[in-house]
Amino acid sequence: QVHVVESGGGSVQAGGSLRLSCAAFGYTYSTYCMGWFRQAPGKEREGVAGIYTGSSSTYYSDSVKGRFTISQDGAKNTVALQMNSLKPEDTAMYYCAAQPPPCSVDVTRRRYPYWGQGTQVTVSS
Repeated sequence: QVHVVESGGGSVQAGGSLRLSCAAFGYTYSTYCMGWFRQAPGKEREGVAGIYTGSSSTYYSDSVKGRFTISQDGAKNTVALQMNSLKPEDTAMYYCAAQPPPCSVDVTRRRYPYWGQGTQVTVSS
């Protein structure tokens, strides 16, 4: 059974930064894709960034490109999402998800079978 756990959410003022972390446990694969998604109240869950741990290939949505960076964070089963220049519209519950190989680095929700519980990010103006 694969478990995904997020950490690092919180509150910050516009223009500030936050770093989210995600770890996947129980994986039998040596490489896989991990993605970050977010869901604001009343809106659909959207993908923001993805990474393939085998090559560190990444994908970003247009809304976060240039501001967010996804990376492997030390251990192979851990990835981080560095969020800079945060805006009030970035406020949402952020979810991490894992996708076994063969996998696609783009953050298409239906491709990810394993999900964390989410961590709240609030950006005030």
